Amino acid sequence: MNFRNCIVEFIGTFFLVFTIGCVSLLGGDGVINALAIGFALMIMVYAGGHISGGHYNPAISLAAVIGKALPAAELIPYVISQLLGAAGAVILVNYFSGHVANYEGCAFNFLPMIVGEFLFTFALCYVVLMTAASRNTKGNSYFGLAIGSTVTVGIFAVGSVLCYGAFNPAVAMALGMMHTACWPSVFVTIITNLIAGAIAALIYNYTNPDKIEINL
Repeated sequence: MNFRNCIVEFIGTFFLVFTIGCVSLLGGDGVINALAIGFALMIMVYAGGHISGGHYNPAISLAAVIGKALPAAELIPYVISQLLGAAGAVILVNYFSGHVANYEGCAFNFLPMIVGEFLFTFALCYVVLMTAASRNTKGNSYFGLAIGSTVTVGIFAVGSVLCYGAFNPAVAMALGMMHTACWPSVFVTIITNLIAGAIAALIYNYTNPDKIEINL
């Protein structure tokens, strides 16, 4: 286990979830929320991408393992670091917000929620692999912008319309802990995110025979 990578994944996930919590519970409107969340992800990807890959998302880490861009042995440490970062951010947000629940039951029907979460988690993992793990795009300077923009587009397109707009199991868990999502929806979202990430990686493998592979 590379402890430096875990620290970077913890920090990046913390700031992503803390931003989500602040704009959701402590102010902001729909447009500002989406932009703030996308920008938070973008800057953390640029900050930590050269060290850990800047995943901050268990679905992306799973996709990276399947896409042979991350050693399989690193998956669990990455996921634990991401979940701990998300939990730490939630503790701080809940302290400032007063732990006030602002949902009534489960806000979305499961079918549209699954479709929305699947499509944009797939898009996010696909973009990450295509811009940050492909040999043909190695060394580019736009990968962080592409990744952050994918999340912003997803939030605008389906967030609060079809689904919570998590696209990330760590974020889904955080939404449950912040009392902005019901736990049955959280569990469905997490499973959907992981399946979408796995399928994105399989398609990436098929369409990128010249992809960069690490030594597993």
